Amino acid sequence: MTKYKVGLVSLGCDKNRVDSEILLGEMKTNYEFTNNPKEAEIIIVNTCGFIEKAKQESIDTILEMAKYKNKYNCKLLIATGCLTQRYGKDLEELMPEIDIMLGVNDYKKINQYIEDFIAGNERVVSIDYSDENINEGNRVITTDKATAYLRIAEGCDNFCTYCIIPKIRGKFRSRSIENILKEAEALVSNGVKEIILVAQDTTRYGIDLYGEKTLHKLLKELCKINDLKWIRLMYCYPEEITEELINVMASEEKICKYIDMPLQHISSNILKLMGRKTSKEDVIDKINTIRKSIPDITIRTSLIVGFPGESDEDFNTLKDFLQEYKLEKVGVFRYSQEEGTPAATMSNQITEDLKAKREEEVMLIQQNISSEINSLKIGRIYDILVEGYNGEYFFGRSEEMAPDIDGNVFIKDQDLKVGEFVKVKITEALEYDLLGVVCDESCK
Repeated sequence: MTKYKVGLVSLGCDKNRVDSEILLGEMKTNYEFTNNPKEAEIIIVNTCGFIEKAKQESIDTILEMAKYKNKYNCKLLIATGCLTQRYGKDLEELMPEIDIMLGVNDYKKINQYIEDFIAGNERVVSIDYSDENINEGNRVITTDKATAYLRIAEGCDNFCTYCIIPKIRGKFRSRSIENILKEAEALVSNGVKEIILVAQDTTRYGIDLYGEKTLHKLLKELCKINDLKWIRLMYCYPEEITEELINVMASEEKICKYIDMPLQHISSNILKLMGRKTSKEDVIDKINTIRKSIPDITIRTSLIVGFPGESDEDFNTLKDFLQEYKLEKVGVFRYSQEEGTPAATMSNQITEDLKAKREEEVMLIQQNISSEINSLKIGRIYDILVEGYNGEYFFGRSEEMAPDIDGNVFIKDQDLKVGEFVKVKITEALEYDLLGVVCDESCK
C-alpha cells in the first residue's frame, strides 16, 4: 500500500521544533516525509502564537499551504501549535481551510485523527489541554545531524506580565532525569554531537519533581555520555542561576562556555512592571559572578523595548548597561501588546514609531559591540562544528555560537565534512560572522 507523503512547516521557537519532531515521530511508520510541499498529500503547519508578528506569520503560512489543495497534491491540511491552542475556537470558524486542528499536547492521536478524516472527510478539532503530561516519544530530527534540541521541561510558572505562554503551555513540569538521559543517549547513538537544552525556563528544572533546582545534577549526568561533544544551555533566567550551576559549567569541559539569559530589560522599574523577580543590581551581580567564575563565557540575552511605561530614563539605563557590560550576543524585540496578558491593559503604552526607533538604537549599539568583540578573535583558534557549504565556503559554529541566531564561522577549505569538528584559526572578523582557515594541532 502506498504511503501518503507528509510535509511539515515548523514555525516559532526551538521548543516548537521539538514538538514538530515528536509529531513526525508518531507518524513515521505510516507515512513518508517530503520537504517539497508540491509533493505533499498531507501538510502540517506547526504554528507560533507568542506575539503579533508570529501570529500573522502563522496565519499567512496556513493560508499559503491551503493553496496547495487546489494547485497540487494536498488532500489534508493540519494546523497545530501555540496559535491553535490559543485561538482554536476562533480559528475553527474563521479558517475552514484547516481540516484537522490540534493544540500542543495531543500528538499521540495524530494517526487516528488522519484515518478518521480520510474515512469520513469530516473535520477534526482537538484543542483540549492538559498540563499534566509532556510530549515525549521517538523524534524525527530536523536539525543538522550533529545537533539536536532536548527539551527538559514544559510550561511555565513565571507569569511575566507580557507573556501568554503559561496560558498556552500550562504549569511548569519537569521531565525525569532518567527520561532525559535515555533520549540524550539515543540522540548521541544516532550521531548527535551537540545537545541544546531548552525549556521555557531551564534553570527551574527539577523543582517540581525533586523539590529543588536540579539542572546542575542533570548536567553532570549528561556529561558522562560518551561521544557527546557539546552541551549548550538556553533560557536560563538570571534570578534562578545557582552557584552549583555556575560551578558545574566552569568545571565540565563538555558544557559550552555559553549561556542564554533572557533579561528582557535592565531598568528595575521596567523589570518590576514586567513581573520579573529580579532587579538591575541583582542582574549585574549575577553577570559579574558568572564572568568571574567562567572568564571566557559568552552571554546571550534578549531584550524588549517599548514596554508600557518605558521612560527615556529607563531606555537610557538599558543603553548604558549594554555599553558598559558589552554582552556578547543580544537579540532585540519590540514589545507586543498581547490580549490576555496584564501588560496589555497597562497605561502608558508606547507608540509603534517610538518602539521602532528604540529598537534601531539598541541594534546599532550592539552591532558596534559585536564588531569590537569579534575583532579580538582574530588569530585565535577554535573548535568548529562544520554545518554546511554555500558554494564558496564551508561554514559552522564555535561553542560561542548557538544555531540560527549567533552567526557563523566561514572556512576557506574545499575538503571538509559536514558534522565533523575542525580546528580553525580566525583570520577576519565581520559584525556577526567570522572567517578562518583550518589548521592542525601545531597551528600558531
